[in-house]
Amino acid sequence: MALNGIQTKQITVKSDGDVLFEIFRYRPHHIADMSPKYIKGVDLHDGHEWGTVGSIITWTFHHEGKQKVAKEKLEAVDDEKMSLCYKVIGGDLLEAYKTFLITVHVDTNGEENVVVTWTFHYEKLNKSVPNPDSLMDFFLSMTKDIETHLLKD
Repeated sequence: MALNGIQTKQITVKSDGDVLFEIFRYRPHHIADMSPKYIKGVDLHDGHEWGTVGSIITWTFHHEGKQKVAKEKLEAVDDEKMSLCYKVIGGDLLEAYKTFLITVHVDTNGEENVVVTWTFHYEKLNKSVPNPDSLMDFFLSMTKDIETHLLKD
């Protein structure tokens, strides 16, 4: 069993893709209000403003029946392709993974049939660590919660 892995899943949402990308980039701290079942808080830990490369944010979230923390550094932003890449640099995920990168890509043609793609690049600490399937399901569920919140407005 390989220690390195890539996992990618897509979800189609009916929200405006530009708004969704703007939330992921500049307003991730609002996700706690949009998906309170999963996200308990998001704080700008280091950096002058949200969405700038090099900024560090801390997520407090509920996953697999436990409250967890992830500290992430924004590694890359591509406004044209509407994608963000975060490197996990601290927290609970690093108890199982040596490295963990999270990329979100919003593919949009307006307000209908927006596709959000989540990709994980990871290296497990050892062969007994499971693939991050439940974490991927968590991200997809959180995305649906955001969609539901945006459609209410």
